[in-house]
Amino acid sequence: MKNIRNLTLDEMEELAEAMDMPASRGRQLFGQVFSPGMDSFSKLHNISQEFIRKISAEYFIEPLRLHKREKSADGTVKYAFVLADNKIIESVLIPNSGRNTLCISTQAGCAMGCRFCLTSTMGFRRNLETAEIIGQVLCVMTELKADNSGIINNIVFMGMGEPLDNSENCTRALSIMQADRGLNFPDRKITISTCGITPEIKRFAEISNVNLALSLHSVDEKVRTELMPVNRKYPLKDLLDLCRKISAEKESPILIEYILFRDINDSEEDAQKLAEALRDINCKINLLTYNENPNLKFRQSPEEASLKFKDILYQAGYRVMMRRSRGSDISAACGQLAGR
Repeated sequence: MKNIRNLTLDEMEELAEAMDMPASRGRQLFGQVFSPGMDSFSKLHNISQEFIRKISAEYFIEPLRLHKREKSADGTVKYAFVLADNKIIESVLIPNSGRNTLCISTQAGCAMGCRFCLTSTMGFRRNLETAEIIGQVLCVMTELKADNSGIINNIVFMGMGEPLDNSENCTRALSIMQADRGLNFPDRKITISTCGITPEIKRFAEISNVNLALSLHSVDEKVRTELMPVNRKYPLKDLLDLCRKISAEKESPILIEYILFRDINDSEEDAQKLAEALRDINCKINLLTYNENPNLKFRQSPEEASLKFKDILYQAGYRVMMRRSRGSDISAACGQLAGR
């Protein structure tokens, strides 16, 4: 038996035709399968019993199983989901001024080994299936609808795992999220974050117009390699050259994510080097406060140093924002997701 939520719109049309039904029945099925609250083929409507019987013989439909739900003092909500093989993934809902952003995971664990990230301490377990990526969104949509708590306004692929290390399933999930009969999210409401897998960034930029976020954290090759081992395989110069090329071809700016670590990458010289390295790249810069963990050696940059760093970038002409950490009291902030 296969999870029907692994199928794209085209594949559901092909499925209908293979079952001697018109392609329009596949489109109708697609629209209902990806509706919040849909958890059984018995809930399908205006679809023939014969088609339902054929589908049920080969496919199943079920929501992700919610293991735990925690709410932060600042309103952030963390969801832990148990997968069919008992692995746990986490998603985070971040409310802000009446709008909701959902941060979703793409892998159980992560293979990138970023030194400052708790998720990396899990090691890599496996890629999530398309249905498991989409399932996070549908579960939270269903809850918001039941509580009359609004809708999901933005989706960010910034949870557990490296999205472009699971490129195929993320691309398939995107096609479902963006389809009119699917979740109907426009490009500008979805952001995919990457640590810098250069060939996949290039391929992704050619096929998708959703927002791209780059976890940078240093423009010194040695320092970045120490923070992010991926830099050994995909050097900083090549990465920034590609960003320069992409930003020249696309209207939407690249989001540069930069965590400030005390005495590592938060000096005035570091800010000036960053400003110089990003020249000619259409970008916005998100400065992030590091969320300390006693099991890791990194420490939060002092507020005075952080503000000076921001001011140097601002004076250099960049759009820069100091992002406030959300959900740290429930281990839901950036770098804290570890499926525990």
